[in-house]
Amino acid sequence: LLFAGQGISRFGDGMFTATTAWLAWSLTHDPAAVALVTVAAYAPAFLATLVAASYADRYDRRRLMILTDMLRAALVAVAVALFAFGSMNLTMLVAATALLALVGAPFAPARNAIVPQIVPPALLQQANGLLQVAFHAAFFVGPLVLAPVMAVASLTAAVALNGLTFLLSAAAVAGLRVRAPARRGRPTGLRSDLAAGLRAVRSEPDVLLVIVTFVLALTLTSGFLTVGLVALVGQGGQYGLLLGIAGLAEVAGALLLSRIPIRRFALAAVLAWALLGVFRLPLGLATSPVIAAALLALTGLASALTDIPLIALVQQRIPDSHLAKALGLWEAGIAGALAASPFIASPTISLVGVRAAFMLSGAALVALALVASTVLA
Repeated sequence: LLFAGQGISRFGDGMFTATTAWLAWSLTHDPAAVALVTVAAYAPAFLATLVAASYADRYDRRRLMILTDMLRAALVAVAVALFAFGSMNLTMLVAATALLALVGAPFAPARNAIVPQIVPPALLQQANGLLQVAFHAAFFVGPLVLAPVMAVASLTAAVALNGLTFLLSAAAVAGLRVRAPARRGRPTGLRSDLAAGLRAVRSEPDVLLVIVTFVLALTLTSGFLTVGLVALVGQGGQYGLLLGIAGLAEVAGALLLSRIPIRRFALAAVLAWALLGVFRLPLGLATSPVIAAALLALTGLASALTDIPLIALVQQRIPDSHLAKALGLWEAGIAGALAASPFIASPTISLVGVRAAFMLSGAALVALALVASTVLA
């Protein structure tokens, strides 16, 4: 049920992400506008995820996920009305994207933390691998579907479809059978609970190092893909196609990892960024969509290795009473990285050009991964 529900929901998210990026570009033809919408999609989550994760640790995770989905569906319905009446502009697009991200902040840490309540510890890697297959497959099928939806319908239809996926996700989560966690003792307040969660993460240096490496690496890469790829291809359908190819490759990597046991989760998660950097470095030199698609496929394969071992490591090392907060720290870091990265990518691209910017991004990834693996050792 979690596999199916999140696959459906992530399909809508993927279409919505590609839709908002392309709409921002079509309204302004300015990479800075795409960067602004990207920031709006992630900055609120950066601020709210840790607080939301604390509630996911102290209250019923399944109910929190259902409530989040229902609220997001209601917000998307409002966005559909704005599209239908022609009231959507860049300001409204940024506001709607930010509000949707804020409301959705509790979902990801609760979803990742609920997995150990569904499967036994020995199967965490396989379960996370299969869930990542659903997440990535659906998320990147969304951009692939954007072009035909725009051809036969409209952007309004694409946004409305995202709202429907939230309702289907809520229905799937409602059907989950979840094992109750161990009794957590006396109730604690928000501040003391967050402090205890931070102590739990700090007591596991491998976990902290892998999370920090992930966040730094994402800061160095995501904005160049979001902003740079739009400027590189210049066509909405081709943009969605390339993102979809990268996502399908990531799905293949996740499926492969669900079958291959990993003994050292931390080392695998860190070195995966070096592999990704090697394939990212020549992306700006691609002279045709075919070459760009091949390089994005290779980066997608490497990308699967960056998050599945990390999630399994956290689930394995952190107690259930602090699990959502530890995963929330990671999710908040992701949101912060995705919000900050466009501000790094946009001026870099303007200064040195798209091709050199991709090369710098790939080289920085390789260097970061080598330093992190040395510290880990």
